[in-house]
Amino acid sequence: MVTQVSGSDLAAWRTRAQRQARSVGIDPEEVDWLLQALSPLDPLSLKLGRLAEAPPIPLALPLAELDRRWQQRLQQRVPVQYLAGQTPWRDFTLQVTPAVLIPRPETELIIDLAMAASQEVPALGQGLWVDLGTGSGAIALGLARALPEATILAVDQSQAALALAQANAQALGLGDRIRFYQGSWFTPLAAYRGLLSAVVANPPYIPSGLLPSLPPEVIGHEPRSALDGGMDGLEAIATLVTEAPTYLAPGGLWLVEMMQGQGPAVRALLEASGAYRDIQIQLDLAGRDRFTLAWRRSPPAAKPQTPSPAPG
Repeated sequence: MVTQVSGSDLAAWRTRAQRQARSVGIDPEEVDWLLQALSPLDPLSLKLGRLAEAPPIPLALPLAELDRRWQQRLQQRVPVQYLAGQTPWRDFTLQVTPAVLIPRPETELIIDLAMAASQEVPALGQGLWVDLGTGSGAIALGLARALPEATILAVDQSQAALALAQANAQALGLGDRIRFYQGSWFTPLAAYRGLLSAVVANPPYIPSGLLPSLPPEVIGHEPRSALDGGMDGLEAIATLVTEAPTYLAPGGLWLVEMMQGQGPAVRALLEASGAYRDIQIQLDLAGRDRFTLAWRRSPPAAKPQTPSPAPG
Protein backbone atom coordinates (compact mmCIF):
# COMPACT_ATOMS: atom_id res chain seq x y z
CA MET A 1 0.00 0.00 0.00
CA VAL A 2 1.45 3.36 -1.04
CA THR A 3 1.47 6.05 1.64
CA GLN A 4 2.30 9.75 1.48
CA VAL A 5 5.17 10.94 3.66
CA SER A 6 6.09 14.59 4.14
CA GLY A 7 9.42 15.66 2.76
CA SER A 8 10.54 16.96 6.14
CA ASP A 9 9.75 13.67 7.90
CA LEU A 10 11.55 11.64 5.25
CA ALA A 11 14.55 13.99 5.32
CA ALA A 12 14.80 13.62 9.08
CA TRP A 13 14.59 9.82 8.80
CA ARG A 14 17.25 9.81 6.07
CA THR A 15 19.69 11.88 8.14
CA ARG A 16 19.18 9.63 11.17
CA ALA A 17 19.49 6.43 9.13
CA GLN A 18 22.73 7.58 7.49
CA ARG A 19 24.19 8.42 10.91
CA GLN A 20 23.19 5.00 12.20
CA ALA A 21 24.78 3.33 9.16
CA ARG A 22 28.11 5.05 9.75
CA SER A 23 28.07 4.06 13.42
CA VAL A 24 28.01 0.34 12.56
CA GLY A 25 30.22 0.39 9.45
CA ILE A 26 27.48 0.19 6.81
CA ASP A 27 27.76 2.35 3.69
CA PRO A 28 25.33 5.27 4.20
CA GLU A 29 24.65 5.21 0.45
CA GLU A 30 22.45 2.19 1.18
CA VAL A 31 19.91 4.55 2.75
CA ASP A 32 19.45 6.38 -0.54
CA TRP A 33 19.35 3.10 -2.49
CA LEU A 34 16.53 1.88 -0.25
CA LEU A 35 14.63 5.15 -0.66
CA GLN A 36 14.97 5.01 -4.44
CA ALA A 37 13.69 1.41 -4.46
CA LEU A 38 10.61 2.29 -2.40
CA SER A 39 9.71 5.73 -3.76
CA PRO A 40 9.94 7.84 -6.93
CA LEU A 41 13.00 9.68 -5.56
CA ASP A 42 16.03 9.71 -7.82
CA PRO A 43 19.74 10.11 -7.01
CA LEU A 44 19.88 13.75 -8.10
CA SER A 45 16.98 14.87 -5.92
CA LEU A 46 18.58 13.17 -2.92
CA LYS A 47 22.04 14.60 -3.56
CA LEU A 48 20.67 18.14 -3.93
CA GLY A 49 19.62 17.96 -0.30
CA ARG A 50 16.22 19.54 -0.80
CA LEU A 51 14.17 16.62 0.46
CA ALA A 52 12.84 18.56 3.44
CA GLU A 53 11.27 21.16 1.11
CA ALA A 54 9.63 18.58 -1.15
CA PRO A 55 5.85 18.03 -1.25
CA PRO A 56 4.49 14.74 0.19
CA ILE A 57 6.34 11.76 -1.30
CA PRO A 58 4.69 8.43 -2.22
CA LEU A 59 6.34 5.62 -0.25
CA ALA A 60 5.69 1.92 -0.82
CA LEU A 61 5.23 1.39 2.92
CA PRO A 62 4.58 3.51 6.02
CA LEU A 63 7.55 5.37 7.46
CA ALA A 64 7.38 3.28 10.65
CA GLU A 65 7.69 0.08 8.56
CA LEU A 66 10.59 1.57 6.61
CA ASP A 67 12.36 2.27 9.89
CA ARG A 68 11.59 -1.23 11.19
CA ARG A 69 13.21 -2.75 8.12
CA TRP A 70 16.17 -0.42 8.40
CA GLN A 71 16.72 -1.59 11.98
CA GLN A 72 16.90 -5.14 10.59
CA ARG A 73 19.70 -3.94 8.34
CA LEU A 74 21.56 -2.40 11.27
CA GLN A 75 21.01 -5.06 13.91
CA GLN A 76 20.67 -8.31 11.95
CA ARG A 77 22.64 -7.33 8.83
CA VAL A 78 19.76 -8.27 6.53
CA PRO A 79 20.84 -7.34 2.98
CA VAL A 80 19.25 -4.12 1.80
CA GLN A 81 18.01 -5.90 -1.35
CA TYR A 82 15.87 -8.21 0.78
CA LEU A 83 14.53 -5.22 2.71
CA ALA A 84 13.48 -3.57 -0.56
CA GLY A 85 12.36 -6.87 -2.09
CA GLN A 86 14.19 -6.07 -5.31
CA THR A 87 17.56 -5.53 -6.93
CA PRO A 88 18.78 -4.10 -10.25
CA TRP A 89 20.50 -6.54 -12.61
CA ARG A 90 21.60 -5.69 -16.15
CA ASP A 91 18.79 -3.57 -17.60
CA PHE A 92 15.93 -4.76 -15.41
CA THR A 93 14.78 -4.96 -11.79
CA LEU A 94 14.28 -8.35 -10.17
CA GLN A 95 12.22 -9.32 -7.16
CA VAL A 96 14.38 -11.05 -4.54
CA THR A 97 13.61 -12.78 -1.25
CA PRO A 98 15.72 -14.84 1.18
CA ALA A 99 14.71 -17.88 -0.91
CA VAL A 100 17.23 -16.86 -3.59
CA LEU A 101 20.78 -15.63 -3.90
CA ILE A 102 20.98 -11.91 -4.66
CA PRO A 103 22.24 -11.63 -8.27
CA ARG A 104 25.70 -10.03 -8.34
CA PRO A 105 26.86 -7.41 -10.86
CA GLU A 106 29.84 -9.57 -11.86
CA THR A 107 27.46 -12.33 -13.02
CA GLU A 108 25.99 -9.94 -15.62
CA LEU A 109 29.02 -10.64 -17.83
CA ILE A 110 27.87 -14.23 -18.37
CA ILE A 111 25.12 -12.88 -20.65
CA ASP A 112 27.69 -10.98 -22.71
CA LEU A 113 29.74 -14.15 -23.07
CA ALA A 114 26.63 -16.03 -24.18
CA MET A 115 25.89 -13.36 -26.78
CA ALA A 116 29.46 -13.48 -28.07
CA ALA A 117 29.26 -17.27 -28.38
CA SER A 118 26.00 -17.04 -30.32
CA GLN A 119 27.64 -14.59 -32.72
CA GLU A 120 30.53 -17.01 -33.18
CA VAL A 121 28.12 -19.90 -33.76
CA PRO A 122 24.89 -18.36 -35.15
CA ALA A 123 22.89 -21.58 -34.76
CA LEU A 124 23.06 -21.14 -30.99
CA GLY A 125 20.79 -18.12 -31.28
CA GLN A 126 17.88 -20.36 -32.33
CA GLY A 127 18.73 -23.20 -29.98
CA LEU A 128 17.76 -24.61 -26.59
CA TRP A 129 19.53 -22.94 -23.64
CA VAL A 130 19.26 -23.98 -20.00
CA ASP A 131 19.99 -21.96 -16.87
CA LEU A 132 20.70 -24.48 -14.12
CA GLY A 133 20.06 -23.29 -10.56
CA THR A 134 18.14 -20.29 -11.83
CA GLY A 135 17.30 -18.75 -8.42
CA SER A 136 15.65 -15.39 -9.09
CA GLY A 137 15.74 -16.19 -12.80
CA ALA A 138 18.41 -13.57 -13.52
CA ILE A 139 20.46 -15.57 -16.04
CA ALA A 140 17.43 -17.11 -17.75
CA LEU A 141 15.86 -13.67 -18.12
CA GLY A 142 19.09 -12.16 -19.38
CA LEU A 143 19.38 -14.93 -21.97
CA ALA A 144 15.74 -14.53 -23.03
CA ARG A 145 16.24 -10.83 -23.64
CA ALA A 146 19.65 -11.17 -25.32
CA LEU A 147 18.69 -14.15 -27.54
CA PRO A 148 15.12 -13.45 -28.71
CA GLU A 149 14.98 -16.47 -31.05
CA ALA A 150 16.29 -19.00 -28.52
CA THR A 151 14.21 -21.22 -26.24
CA ILE A 152 15.21 -20.87 -22.59
CA LEU A 153 14.82 -23.53 -19.89
CA ALA A 154 15.20 -22.64 -16.21
CA VAL A 155 15.81 -25.27 -13.52
CA ASP A 156 15.91 -25.00 -9.74
CA GLN A 157 15.41 -27.55 -6.98
CA SER A 158 13.69 -24.95 -4.75
CA GLN A 159 9.98 -24.50 -5.35
CA ALA A 160 10.10 -21.05 -3.71
CA ALA A 161 12.95 -19.93 -5.96
CA LEU A 162 11.20 -21.23 -9.05
CA ALA A 163 7.98 -19.41 -8.14
CA LEU A 164 9.94 -16.17 -7.75
CA ALA A 165 11.72 -16.69 -11.08
CA GLN A 166 8.36 -17.23 -12.77
CA ALA A 167 6.99 -14.05 -11.16
CA ASN A 168 10.00 -12.10 -12.44
CA ALA A 169 9.52 -13.51 -15.92
CA GLN A 170 5.86 -12.49 -15.95
CA ALA A 171 6.64 -9.01 -14.62
CA LEU A 172 9.20 -8.47 -17.39
CA GLY A 173 6.93 -9.79 -20.14
CA LEU A 174 9.15 -12.82 -20.72
CA GLY A 175 6.91 -15.50 -19.25
CA ASP A 176 6.22 -17.09 -22.63
CA ARG A 177 9.94 -17.32 -23.47
CA ILE A 178 11.03 -19.53 -20.58
CA ARG A 179 10.07 -23.06 -19.54
CA PHE A 180 10.50 -23.74 -15.82
CA TYR A 181 11.43 -27.11 -14.28
CA GLN A 182 11.84 -28.13 -10.65
CA GLY A 183 14.63 -30.50 -9.79
CA SER A 184 18.35 -30.87 -9.14
CA TRP A 185 20.54 -29.86 -12.08
CA PHE A 186 19.71 -32.07 -15.10
CA THR A 187 17.27 -34.37 -13.31
CA PRO A 188 14.07 -32.88 -14.80
CA LEU A 189 15.54 -32.60 -18.31
CA ALA A 190 15.48 -36.22 -19.48
CA ALA A 191 13.44 -35.23 -22.54
CA TYR A 192 16.27 -32.96 -23.70
CA ARG A 193 19.12 -35.48 -23.79
CA GLY A 194 21.44 -34.61 -26.64
CA LEU A 195 19.33 -31.62 -27.65
CA LEU A 196 20.62 -28.66 -25.61
CA SER A 197 22.53 -25.97 -27.45
CA ALA A 198 23.99 -24.46 -24.28
CA VAL A 199 24.29 -25.11 -20.56
CA VAL A 200 24.75 -21.98 -18.43
CA ALA A 201 25.02 -21.87 -14.65
CA ASN A 202 26.17 -19.91 -11.63
CA PRO A 203 26.45 -22.86 -9.24
CA PRO A 204 27.56 -22.85 -5.59
CA TYR A 205 31.37 -22.70 -5.66
CA ILE A 206 32.57 -21.48 -2.25
CA PRO A 207 34.55 -24.12 -0.31
CA SER A 208 32.65 -25.16 2.82
CA GLY A 209 35.52 -24.11 5.07
CA LEU A 210 35.36 -20.53 3.81
CA LEU A 211 31.66 -20.02 4.53
CA PRO A 212 32.14 -18.80 8.12
CA SER A 213 34.43 -16.03 6.82
CA LEU A 214 31.77 -14.57 4.53
CA PRO A 215 30.12 -11.26 5.50
CA PRO A 216 27.15 -11.67 7.87
CA GLU A 217 24.84 -10.31 5.14
CA VAL A 218 25.75 -13.33 3.02
CA ILE A 219 26.21 -16.29 5.35
CA GLY A 220 23.48 -15.16 7.72
CA HIS A 221 20.74 -14.54 5.17
CA GLU A 222 21.37 -15.89 1.66
CA PRO A 223 20.53 -19.57 1.01
CA ARG A 224 23.44 -21.79 1.98
CA SER A 225 22.58 -24.20 -0.83
CA ALA A 226 23.43 -21.46 -3.34
CA LEU A 227 26.82 -20.82 -1.72
CA ASP A 228 28.31 -24.10 -0.46
CA GLY A 229 30.39 -25.81 -3.12
CA GLY A 230 31.60 -28.64 -0.90
CA MET A 231 35.08 -29.27 0.49
CA ASP A 232 36.97 -27.83 -2.49
CA GLY A 233 34.19 -25.63 -3.86
CA LEU A 234 34.01 -27.73 -7.01
CA GLU A 235 31.32 -30.27 -6.10
CA ALA A 236 28.53 -28.74 -8.20
CA ILE A 237 30.88 -27.73 -11.01
CA ALA A 238 32.20 -31.30 -11.24
CA THR A 239 28.61 -32.54 -11.54
CA LEU A 240 27.96 -30.11 -14.39
CA VAL A 241 31.16 -31.20 -16.14
CA THR A 242 30.22 -34.88 -15.86
CA GLU A 243 26.53 -34.71 -16.71
CA ALA A 244 26.35 -31.98 -19.35
CA PRO A 245 27.74 -34.07 -22.25
CA THR A 246 24.68 -36.33 -22.06
CA TYR A 247 22.40 -33.34 -22.65
CA LEU A 248 24.45 -31.11 -24.93
CA ALA A 249 24.24 -31.51 -28.67
CA PRO A 250 27.60 -31.88 -30.43
CA GLY A 251 29.17 -28.42 -30.61
CA GLY A 252 27.05 -27.23 -27.68
CA LEU A 253 28.26 -24.57 -25.25
CA TRP A 254 29.21 -25.10 -21.58
CA LEU A 255 29.42 -21.77 -19.71
CA VAL A 256 29.75 -21.65 -15.93
CA GLU A 257 30.68 -19.06 -13.30
CA MET A 258 33.31 -19.98 -10.71
CA MET A 259 35.27 -18.46 -7.84
CA GLN A 260 38.47 -16.53 -8.40
CA GLY A 261 41.40 -18.94 -8.55
CA GLN A 262 39.36 -21.99 -9.60
CA GLY A 263 40.16 -21.64 -13.30
CA PRO A 264 43.00 -24.21 -13.47
CA ALA A 265 40.99 -26.79 -11.51
CA VAL A 266 37.87 -26.34 -13.65
CA ARG A 267 39.96 -26.59 -16.81
CA ALA A 268 41.50 -29.82 -15.50
CA LEU A 269 38.03 -31.29 -14.84
CA LEU A 270 36.88 -30.45 -18.36
CA GLU A 271 40.05 -31.83 -19.96
CA ALA A 272 39.88 -35.03 -17.90
CA SER A 273 36.32 -35.70 -19.06
CA GLY A 274 37.45 -35.84 -22.68
CA ALA A 275 34.07 -34.49 -23.79
CA TYR A 276 35.05 -30.84 -24.35
CA ARG A 277 37.23 -28.77 -26.66
CA ASP A 278 38.39 -25.17 -26.88
CA ILE A 279 38.31 -24.60 -23.12
CA GLN A 280 38.60 -20.91 -22.21
CA ILE A 281 38.98 -19.14 -18.88
CA GLN A 282 37.25 -15.75 -19.02
CA LEU A 283 38.00 -12.83 -16.71
CA ASP A 284 35.53 -10.50 -15.04
CA LEU A 285 35.82 -6.70 -15.20
CA ALA A 286 38.24 -6.74 -12.27
CA GLY A 287 40.60 -9.07 -14.16
CA ARG A 288 39.80 -12.16 -12.04
CA ASP A 289 39.16 -15.60 -13.51
CA ARG A 290 35.39 -15.81 -13.17
CA PHE A 291 33.92 -17.93 -15.99
CA THR A 292 34.86 -21.05 -17.91
CA LEU A 293 33.63 -21.67 -21.42
CA ALA A 294 33.97 -24.90 -23.41
CA TRP A 295 32.37 -26.66 -26.38
CA ARG A 296 30.96 -30.18 -26.50
CA ARG A 297 33.09 -32.42 -28.70
CA SER A 298 31.41 -34.26 -31.53
CA PRO A 299 31.45 -38.02 -30.94
CA PRO A 300 34.02 -39.84 -33.03
CA ALA A 301 32.76 -41.10 -36.35
CA ALA A 302 31.92 -44.80 -36.40
CA LYS A 303 34.57 -46.88 -38.09
CA PRO A 304 33.34 -48.47 -41.31
CA GLN A 305 32.69 -52.15 -40.98
CA THR A 306 35.09 -54.32 -42.93
CA PRO A 307 32.99 -56.78 -44.91
CA SER A 308 33.59 -60.39 -44.02
CA PRO A 309 35.16 -62.45 -46.80
CA ALA A 310 32.70 -64.48 -48.76
CA PRO A 311 32.70 -68.14 -47.83
CA GLY A 312 34.34 -70.50 -50.18
